[in-house]
Order: sequence, then structure tokens, then C-alpha cells
Amino acid sequence: YFFLSNLSSVDIGITSTTIPKMLVNIQKQSKAIIYAGCIFQIYFFILFGVLDDFIMVLAYDRFVAICHPLHYMVIMNPWLFGLLVLVFFTMSALDSLLQCEMMLQFSFCTDVENPHFFYELNQVTQLACSDTFLNTRVMYFVTVLIGCGPLAGILYSYSKIVSSIWAISSAQGKYKAFSTCASHLSVISLFYGTILGVYLSSAGTHSSQSNSTASVMYTVVTPMLNPIIYTLRN
Repeated sequence: YFFLSNLSSVDIGITSTTIPKMLVNIQKQSKAIIYAGCIFQIYFFILFGVLDDFIMVLAYDRFVAICHPLHYMVIMNPWLFGLLVLVFFTMSALDSLLQCEMMLQFSFCTDVENPHFFYELNQVTQLACSDTFLNTRVMYFVTVLIGCGPLAGILYSYSKIVSSIWAISSAQGKYKAFSTCASHLSVISLFYGTILGVYLSSAGTHSSQSNSTASVMYTVVTPMLNPIIYTLRN
């Protein structure tokens, strides 16, 4: 529940970064945003997005619970919980600061139109008037590094979990062990599935309408469904 409370807080942060401005744009005729507001939105969106990715390492909690149940209370103690969240937050803040610092090196024209309901880093990079080759490569390298790290931890944890469940002799024991992971597997599939869908679709098409629609999935739908999934499980 400590991790779940942090996951809920991060989901609130993501939606609070993007949705209020979108609602104001729908209500008003003017959809303008100042440059400082753009930087502010990008910084907090990256911060909460990366933190959400790190908290998906909840798989380690399930790994300890299933593979080392008698040692669970010793390994997963409150001190470790607090340390993990602190490390996750620090790394997310540093990544967000680095990405925004690199974006500040770009130069833009006077009037720029963004065909999206919020500012993403790749959208802003495409709108820049200056050369963004080096900055873009560094941004993608850091993004892949931070994105693949938690995903590798999740895949490793679940490979051990599956091998442990497979060794259980009774069908009831297998079902009980698997049911403890069902909620987390649903959230992981929703999180990575929607993000991959967004970036694969944006790579295959240049339609701003389709990109905006796909982005709604992980900025609105996924944070909305996470509490529902865990509540039904409880």
C-alpha cells in the first residue's frame, strides 16, 4: 500500500500537469501559453512520467512475496520503501532538469503552433528553429536508458515469479500466487502498452489528430484506470 499510495500521487501529478490547461483551452477561445508555462509543463510532465515508470518496479515487491515469502518482512521494510521512493524521485528530478536544460538551448520563431493539447518534449523539438541533432540524440539516449532500466527489472522479476509458480504442485497454489500479480500485470500492460502505442503510431503517421488521441490514453485513461484496477483487486 505504500507503493500504491505513491503511484496514486504520481497519477494525480500527471493529470494535474496536463488536464487543467486542456480544460481551459476547451472553455476559452484563446489556446495560447507563455514560454515559461511551456517549460513548467514539460518539466513536471517528465518528472511524474519518469517517476511513474520507476514505481512500476513494484514487480520486485511481488517477486519477494512469492519467491521469498518468509523473508518478506525483513527485506521489504519501511526503510527500504522510503529509500527506493527517494532514489526514484531524485533520478526523475535530475532527468527532468537535464531534458529541460537541453531544451532551453533551442531557439524558436516568434509564433509557434503546437497541434497538441499539451507540450511533450518530442513535440517541442520538432517546433525548434535551430539545429537539434545533438540534443535530440542525448534526449533519446537518456529516455531509452531510464525507460529500459525499470522494464528490465520488471521482466527479470516476473521471470523468477513464473518459474516459482511453475514449481508449485497444486493448481490452487498456482492460482493464489498468480492472483497476487494480476493487478500489477494489468497496470504494467496498460502503462507500457499505451506509451508504445503512442510512439509507434506517431512514428508511422504524421497526423496530429491521431497523436493527440493516442496521448489521451496514457495522460488521462491510464491514471484513471489504475485506482479502479487495484480497488477491484482489494
